[in-house]
Amino acid sequence: VQLQASGGGSVQAGGSLRLSCAASGRTSGYYRMGWFRQAPGKEREFVAAIRRSGGTTVYADSAKGRFTIYRDDARNTVDLQMNSLQPDDTAVYYCAARTSVTSYSASARSAYDYWGQGTQVTVSS
Repeated sequence: VQLQASGGGSVQAGGSLRLSCAASGRTSGYYRMGWFRQAPGKEREFVAAIRRSGGTTVYADSAKGRFTIYRDDARNTVDLQMNSLQPDDTAVYYCAARTSVTSYSASARSAYDYWGQGTQVTVSS
């Protein structure tokens, strides 16, 4: 499975961006896909995730009400719509995929076995 993240860029505070994660390879029937981010000097942290079956979503507290994760099965992508961006949202954003059922929490890095290369999001005040 290969994951390609895109859509990052630079915006001013209050602006919006939409990130897209394109999956290729053995992607049929993936169990869950998620977005994480890593700011300079900080650990990678969970942002949002979506299950393929039922489309159940999970969000970090920092993303609730501002970010929306959704999947586009026709394009085989999972997108992250980010609104009301703030400077604290500045980070490299990574998409990740889990191809089999797992008991790991959606917010755990260990819950995912494939990772994309990351896309930079910079929010200026």
